[in-house]
Amino acid sequence: MKALVYHGPGSKRWEEVPTPGIGEATDAIVRVDAVTICGTDLHILKGDVPEVTEGRILGHEAVGTVVETGPAVTTVRGGDRVLVSCINACGRCAYCRQGRYGQCQGGGGWVLGHLIDGVQAEYVRVPFADTSLYPLPAQVTDEAALMLADIFPTSYEVGVLASHLQPGTSVAVVGAGPIGLAAIITAQLFSPGLIVAIDTAEARLDAAKRFGADTVVNPTRDDAVHVVRSLTDGLGVDAALEAVGIPQTFELCAGLVRPGGHVANIGVHGKPATLHLEELWIKDVTITTGLVDTFTTPTLLRLVAAGRLDPTPLVTHRFELADIEKAYDVFSRPAETAALKVVLTR
Repeated sequence: MKALVYHGPGSKRWEEVPTPGIGEATDAIVRVDAVTICGTDLHILKGDVPEVTEGRILGHEAVGTVVETGPAVTTVRGGDRVLVSCINACGRCAYCRQGRYGQCQGGGGWVLGHLIDGVQAEYVRVPFADTSLYPLPAQVTDEAALMLADIFPTSYEVGVLASHLQPGTSVAVVGAGPIGLAAIITAQLFSPGLIVAIDTAEARLDAAKRFGADTVVNPTRDDAVHVVRSLTDGLGVDAALEAVGIPQTFELCAGLVRPGGHVANIGVHGKPATLHLEELWIKDVTITTGLVDTFTTPTLLRLVAAGRLDPTPLVTHRFELADIEKAYDVFSRPAETAALKVVLTR
């Protein structure tokens, strides 16, 4: 089969590799029908995730068709159309029993395209298939489901739910890429009083307006802290969501939050950021970090199936799977291409 293989920082190739087979009784082999690229994949290619070793097949977000299952698999079978989650769960360890699947100690967590071969391929082996694959309702399209493999549960869990949003509260989302936009969309499930989007790319600020931001700020032109405080009685927002993964954006969030507020870090960081405890210690600020657990995936699927949530407008570019290197080029230059999410199909 063909797959996109990582060959060290800055290097990847669409090349011939062995087709995977069942390795454990709990495995499933899935034919990849639709796949996307994540900002985390770009972090890997920058060398920010050293656990990804040369020769690894990249990717952790896919929709596909089950072609084979191990003898212990009971919830899916050949021919089922499924969502391949970015998180695998053994279902047995202490963390899985708490619903914290991202921290699975039994061989799961974020493993696809990280510690084992991923989904940017024609076929993928999925460990713990019973607890890591989600059968799809007929009314949920491949593209809609694909957005629930990672970015929507990540934004919702690590950003929105971690911030304890309530009706009428104020929220700033720093970074209006796919994760930030998904946070803007899912924040509206809680009827916030104000949503501010902050980004340096005008195309992404325009997208933020379309997806529900009340105010947008380009920090290359305006002082984001001043603008936000002018909208919030001089106090700052109740919740600041970091959706980029660089020191400057985390530090900006710390400056945007009001006393008693929340900073929720969603972005993947590859460098240290300065934590100004000399300013924050007295403000009762809560800072959270996290890897998505995907415990909300069934809820999000129900919302999509019911027509209450439509993630497909985030898809801006479509390619055939064999054109994945071209898709990476487009996705990696959003300021020029206006790319949000790209979808590749067989």
